[in-house]
Amino acid sequence: MKKLVLTGAAGRLGSYLREPLSRMSDELVSSDIAEDLGQLYPGERYQKADIAQYDQMFDLLDGADVVVHFGALVDEVPFEEMLGPNFLGAYNVWEAAYQRGLKRVVYASSIHAVGMYLRSDFIGTDAPHRPDTFYGLAKCFAEDLGRMYWEKRQLEAVCLRILSCARVTNTRALGTWLSYDDLIQLVTRAVDTPTTGFSIVYGVSNNDRAPVDNSKASFLGYRPKDNAEQFAERILKQAQPADIKGLSDTRHGGPFAAVDLGESCMIQMNIVDDKKEN
Repeated sequence: MKKLVLTGAAGRLGSYLREPLSRMSDELVSSDIAEDLGQLYPGERYQKADIAQYDQMFDLLDGADVVVHFGALVDEVPFEEMLGPNFLGAYNVWEAAYQRGLKRVVYASSIHAVGMYLRSDFIGTDAPHRPDTFYGLAKCFAEDLGRMYWEKRQLEAVCLRILSCARVTNTRALGTWLSYDDLIQLVTRAVDTPTTGFSIVYGVSNNDRAPVDNSKASFLGYRPKDNAEQFAERILKQAQPADIKGLSDTRHGGPFAAVDLGESCMIQMNIVDDKKEN
């Protein structure tokens, strides 16, 4: 592969993807709205670009084979704030990818596209959308955009419905955890699988308590290695009793399912900022 592009490269997940992606192509162009990324990996260069600006995406994707699109607001915010980066940004990436003749978009979708399903529902990759927030609605929009661009314009897409890619700090994460090593494997398979058409795959590790079914995406070759059960004894010992009537404890979206639309949720998530330093 001659050129890969990664958006959202300054984010926590992007920090773990840069090095492995830099080894998959002659050139990796990492992009974000930050001024710089600091030290770069061999074969990597940085190009500052705003996903909400189509002309900047068009320039960014010049000569690329695949774009790994992780750039977005990653919290629930009012719709007007979400519109530019998460809705319009997705369109800009897909349209620029089509105009530039890319083969595929690999997209960081989310469990929040189906976050209002009961956690006891073992949902598959073909479960109809049930977003829990404006954030989840943006993921639904991008997934449908990806399906349409495949069916109308033959631009492939792999949508990674990531569950919880962060340290395990709560009982929900015993089922939803995606380790960084498994994240890297997931993105690698989404990039190097010869043909994908339009595909959805859940971003989750090989957890005993995983609440989703990836069997229909098995052709991608994603075989997660890590298991959150290693944290179960510690997490369960310190856990508060579950609220069997509360949305946070009973829906796939967890706290996102319980907040009011437009209300920030990240403060409740207790996410450890363990961004990789290169």
